[in-house]
Amino acid sequence: MNTHIHTLSSLFDQLGLDSKDASIEHFVDLYKPIAGEIELHDAIFWNESQASFIKQMKDEDADWSGVIDQLDVMLRSNTFS
Repeated sequence: MNTHIHTLSSLFDQLGLDSKDASIEHFVDLYKPIAGEIELHDAIFWNESQASFIKQMKDEDADWSGVIDQLDVMLRSNTFS
């Protein structure tokens, strides 16, 4: 099985967002915290394509799942990691 290790930067590229570290930190600071009952893909700040990608990758447990989980944790925490 061929799996890829994706980074936050590559996830932001995939989502069509600025992938510089400072831009990722700004994004997280701007949109956190997400309430615990809201699924990441249902957050109001995604466009339809971004939400669909996140949901599909999680549903399929694709190799993007790990970094999507990392972003999910970051958007629910009080600190940037």
